[in-house]
Amino acid sequence: MKKLFTLFFISLMISSCSNQTNTTSMPIPGDFAHTVYFWLHNPDNTDDRKAFEASLSNFINQSPYITTKHIGVPAATNRDVIDNSYTYSLLLTFKDKAAQDQYQDEPAHKQFIAESSHLWSKVLVYDSETILK
Repeated sequence: MKKLFTLFFISLMISSCSNQTNTTSMPIPGDFAHTVYFWLHNPDNTDDRKAFEASLSNFINQSPYITTKHIGVPAATNRDVIDNSYTYSLLLTFKDKAAQDQYQDEPAHKQFIAESSHLWSKVLVYDSETILK
């Protein structure tokens, strides 16, 4: 989770530094972050990856509750503090916890789980609420 947030903040800092008059970084839009890591049963299976990516993309592109979205794979980084054993990561932000709660109950989310849960062996979720604005 720290890696995703660090990468996101670094990209924000770089883009803010490119504008010489802007010396402050921008917060991530949304007060609620939902970070999910997926480990596929067969991470080298091209068909499984395509099916997972299509189902996940379809789902998050339908959700009216998501503020920002990022689907990723492990970055080519190697330090003792990095866990890059997962197959996919998903980082979503929401306006607030209420919006995230609605997202959890929407039909597209339930369809994604029904379509794709057989593809993964493990899922970890980290939810957080902002403390700084």
